[in-house]
Amino acid sequence: MSMNASTPRVFIAATRQNEGKTTTSLGLASALQAHFRRIGYIKPVGQRFVNVDAQKIDEDTILMDRVYQLKCPLVDMSPIAIDPDFTRKYLESSNYDILVGKIQQAFDRVAWEKEFVLVEGSGHAGVGAVFDLSNARVAKLLDAKVIIVSQGGIGRPIDEVCVNQALFEKEGVEVIGVILNKVLPDKLDYIADFARRGLERKGLDLLGVLPLLDILSHPTMELIHEELRTETLNESDQMANLVEEVVVGAMSVPQALCCFKKGVLVIAPGDREDIVMAAATTLFGQGTEGLAGMLLTGGQRPSPSVMRVVEAMPFPVLLSKAETYRVASKVHDLTIKTRPTDTRKIEIIRDLIAKHVDVRKIIKAVKSPAPLALTE
Repeated sequence: MSMNASTPRVFIAATRQNEGKTTTSLGLASALQAHFRRIGYIKPVGQRFVNVDAQKIDEDTILMDRVYQLKCPLVDMSPIAIDPDFTRKYLESSNYDILVGKIQQAFDRVAWEKEFVLVEGSGHAGVGAVFDLSNARVAKLLDAKVIIVSQGGIGRPIDEVCVNQALFEKEGVEVIGVILNKVLPDKLDYIADFARRGLERKGLDLLGVLPLLDILSHPTMELIHEELRTETLNESDQMANLVEEVVVGAMSVPQALCCFKKGVLVIAPGDREDIVMAAATTLFGQGTEGLAGMLLTGGQRPSPSVMRVVEAMPFPVLLSKAETYRVASKVHDLTIKTRPTDTRKIEIIRDLIAKHVDVRKIIKAVKSPAPLALTE
């Protein structure tokens, strides 16, 4: 039985982790719906997953399914989940043909009665090579052309795109173009101009340049609470507050007061009650301009009298068992993932892609036959 070869498809890859594949896929799905009524989605190899009905399903797949109601079994949209033991087991038993069969059958089911399929990769072209299913290989197995997403700038993204392009071409896969993400808004035109020239020399199209937006790059208090598994010390309706800056409360109170402003997350040991009280005083007459939140560390709960103040604070106050430095670095390293409940964010992403990405060019490139050099 051969795999579906007729449904148009495109493979979204990136030059590294967290470069914006999911953002691009989310926005593209919406933009493609203007041209195709029924769209399919598949993330053949997933690395961050949740358990759904005893199946490991990739987080991005759940996001796409919730947002677009794709009417397709989750297990087909996320056929292979790379758990911590996966690579070791594969190197012992190398069941390559089974995995290939799984991916191709899942693709067939996802593409069934669809007019276009969006395939999301997992990182750069070489990710997955250790179990013989690099992104480049998967794109080849699915007979898909590729869009590479990279991060803003001129030099670095083009250097990295070239490395990826070489791997895709080695597998006989055509890269149709590049989307640059997270570009400083005031440099948008300048970078677009030079990146376009640089990519053209490599035979690649610049398909879009997406500006860096705070709301897409800053974590919410909710995300910090979930990822760091903190305890909440008060009932706050401001869990959606964006954290734009982190202040570690290791300084004196007068110094700390200068740093307390809108969008700031204060991280301090739970026994620094002076800092907690100082944060409370900044609220007077400030309306909604208070801190993003507070994160107390070392598992130390403030004394009952200070806890009464904490309970009355409008912004979230969280408690972590870890010590301050660990907590601060964890917050710093957070991967900002879009969640199905982030409706505002999802709207912004849709608008972003619709406005900044040439979707018609993508559709045209996907539907045109591959150049001869690649089909020999």
